[in-house]
Amino acid sequence: MTDFQSDYEKIRGGGCGFYKQPCGVFEVYGSEAAQFLNGLITNDVAKLKDGEKMNAAFPTVKGRMFAVVRVLRRGEKFLIETAAVTRQKVFENLFRFTFAGDFHLEDQSDRFICFSVFGPCEGIEADRQGVINFENDFLVPVEAAEEFAESFLSPVEISDDLYETLRIENGIPKYGIDMDEETVVPEVGIEDLISYQKGCYIGQEVIARIHFRGKPAKQLTGLIFDGDSPEIKPGIELLSADGKNAGTVTSAVFSPKLGKTIALGYVRNAFLEVGTKLAAGENAASVSRLPFFA
Repeated sequence: MTDFQSDYEKIRGGGCGFYKQPCGVFEVYGSEAAQFLNGLITNDVAKLKDGEKMNAAFPTVKGRMFAVVRVLRRGEKFLIETAAVTRQKVFENLFRFTFAGDFHLEDQSDRFICFSVFGPCEGIEADRQGVINFENDFLVPVEAAEEFAESFLSPVEISDDLYETLRIENGIPKYGIDMDEETVVPEVGIEDLISYQKGCYIGQEVIARIHFRGKPAKQLTGLIFDGDSPEIKPGIELLSADGKNAGTVTSAVFSPKLGKTIALGYVRNAFLEVGTKLAAGENAASVSRLPFFA
């Protein structure tokens, strides 16, 4: 049995694993911090109480996202976490407002490493000083990373290939693969990403129009193919039973637990019902809810 197979079976059998990766981490503060942030992102940071967190996106004027973030309020400061690939764009977008008023920015990205955790992990010392918990992701000070990893009980240190399989099975979209600057924010379907009650922000008009007309034209969803279909690659077109364009695959992987190729992809509204039959080339697929399993 390969390391991949044994590690996968351990995690899907109820074990614990972690995946380490860099991330973008910023601290924002000042008397105008909430005001400026609310003009830039899709959610309402003014509602956050000390210690509370929320998801948000940075949209363009056309309502398309250039970053997904998580925001934590710590006293009068806001901690913003994003993927490493969007670190620079978030920094640049925030930095220009440091000249506009009482708004201060510190890039703390190099101080932290992100641990993404899979499975019921016992023994994690998440309350230690300096460790920040975003659900199944932990921002750990670099100098404490080795000690933090040792606090897990019998963990699997997840490889890049295994992480890709687990994240797709868990329905976790990845920026630059499953979403990018062409993705309209509501299409990605991340829970509680948008506030429809707060004041104006960049891209609000487009995003609100989509919401109040009912739904976006397409939505990120799951796809299950019949058997192992290694030819399913990102960008492959999805067709309906009568040959109409139904969407596009963004990520695909073979799921050992299901014994089939699974994928994330954007599917048009007319074909989003779970169980709808689609095709990618000669490969048959059906629409599935996300996550496939967690």
